[in-house]
Amino acid sequence: MDEQLMRGRVYGSDHDDPDPGPRPGRDYAELVGGPLDGLLLDVTGWTAHRLAEETALPTEIGRYGPGGRSVYAPRPSAPGKRDWRHDTP
Repeated sequence: MDEQLMRGRVYGSDHDDPDPGPRPGRDYAELVGGPLDGLLLDVTGWTAHRLAEETALPTEIGRYGPGGRSVYAPRPSAPGKRDWRHDTP
């Protein structure tokens, strides 16, 4: 796995976790843009269909605050990246 990717913080990791980075043997996609920019999304075990779909991730730091979601879609030219599309309530 790319060294820079391995240093990233995983989406959903606890803020108090002393090691919030990726774990060996797991698959990750980098979130690009939007409020979750730079975080890694654990996609281990996702089907090809799920990997091809948009993903709405709960976040308090998006446009809609607590209860809102940020939508990310796979980047066709780079399967390991998911680009921000929009926030939704």
